[in-house]
Amino acid sequence: MSVLAVGLSHRSSPVALLERVALNGETRAKAVAEMLGSEPVSEAMVVSTCNRTEIYADVETYHGGVAAVTELLSWHTGVPLSELSDHLYVHYEDSAVEHLFSVSCGLDSMVVGEGQILGQVRDSLKEGQENGSVGRVLNDLGQRALRVGKRAHTETHLDHAGADMVSFGLAVALRDLATAPGASIPGGSPDSRATPPAGCPMSGATGAEASEAADTAPPEAASGPLSAVGNSLATPGPLTGIRVLVLGAGSMSALSANTVARQGAASVTVANRTFERAARLAECLTEAYENVHSEAVAFADAADVLPDVDLVISCTGAQGLVLTAEQIAATGARARPLVLLDLALPRDIDPDARGLDRVSVVDIEDLRQASTHGSGDHARSDALTLARGIVDEEVTEFRSVRRANEVAPTVVALRSQGQDVVQSELARLLGRLPDDLDDRSREEISRAMRRVADKLLHRPTVRVKELAADPDGEAYENALRRLFDLDDPTTSPTRGNAGPTGSPVSAAQEKA
Repeated sequence: MSVLAVGLSHRSSPVALLERVALNGETRAKAVAEMLGSEPVSEAMVVSTCNRTEIYADVETYHGGVAAVTELLSWHTGVPLSELSDHLYVHYEDSAVEHLFSVSCGLDSMVVGEGQILGQVRDSLKEGQENGSVGRVLNDLGQRALRVGKRAHTETHLDHAGADMVSFGLAVALRDLATAPGASIPGGSPDSRATPPAGCPMSGATGAEASEAADTAPPEAASGPLSAVGNSLATPGPLTGIRVLVLGAGSMSALSANTVARQGAASVTVANRTFERAARLAECLTEAYENVHSEAVAFADAADVLPDVDLVISCTGAQGLVLTAEQIAATGARARPLVLLDLALPRDIDPDARGLDRVSVVDIEDLRQASTHGSGDHARSDALTLARGIVDEEVTEFRSVRRANEVAPTVVALRSQGQDVVQSELARLLGRLPDDLDDRSREEISRAMRRVADKLLHRPTVRVKELAADPDGEAYENALRRLFDLDDPTTSPTRGNAGPTGSPVSAAQEKA
């Protein structure tokens, strides 16, 4: 079997198409179930975020796996395969492993180096474990990807050099807010770094997950305002005096609420379909920031709050619009600008609201365009170089471990054959030995013959494991099987046919 990755992201696709292929909730469950029901696919995991939809699969054959995954993706999203093909990328074996490791480090994110993607990969792996779509191959891959992401952020301080998605979105939205000239949100400053409220259900981490999140958080985040006892004063910043409405109460929404509070927002109102979750998030903010007014409102009443806020941040995971242009227009003329920051995919906020007076909309497409300008920051560049080096190192190690596991059946077969030969020769020899030979001498002869066989087989079995990670490592294993006339190698697990590495669906689709 072999690892296959098929997907599209902000790098290969316009946001309008990403919206259409987003696999959420029941649609994702049905798609994964049907992929597992196809002959080439034995395991599947979906990583779906606001700027990517990717399917990782353990497949029997390359071409069969690509066909099964792409056809089912097209069927369940309603996007014709001919339209998808121009934007899909395909990675196979080492290239697929490298891609997931890079994604987990934030190297492939719209905001390079952001840390939220690591939690999203963890959620995808957990979902696959719970629904049974992830087996040994993808579990090993997913666990290693989490380790690589954590290592990259710990050893390179990658997230110190770059902003998170929320901070980046605020930086783009800030230009339309009624703030002081020249104000900005520095992506790498401690004040702009934020973690969801510690221990709050809205943070998306409780119990063991909360501990794991704490482990991956930098020291200053662990000691940040929301983990402190008692109230703190929010730092005066570029959002000082701004009134904010947060739609949703999940981990991204909690991160948004915490970030704007840290940046000096005057008030934060939270609306969520489950009112108790909104109330808990507002309570956490009240406990953490004594000079930020926080409250919760029913989700159905969110539009009624619009006249009293300057900034709306939405990331609900809903399948349709949660704020239409008509609802926004119905709030009447505005004395101050209203900025709508839509971090959701599919969109939460009606794009037609852009045409309303004193209303600005910033969505994923705007952030994608802003991210293409890049950064000349030397610290960021150095961190990225170190992180890529970690990815390369971990890919090599993962390949070595995986190939060593793949040659294990050959090693077992060789040693089993050696033991059979020893047993056969011992039976023949012991039948010819004098009857008066004592048991101790007979046992010593048996041990000597076994030692000889073990020593003869030790070097080839060790070397075939060492050579397994080489590009032609499989050739050594096959040679060993042929030389010793072992069982058919097709009985070994995790064997797939050769396929392109990092190849696209067609030659015209080649993408990094």
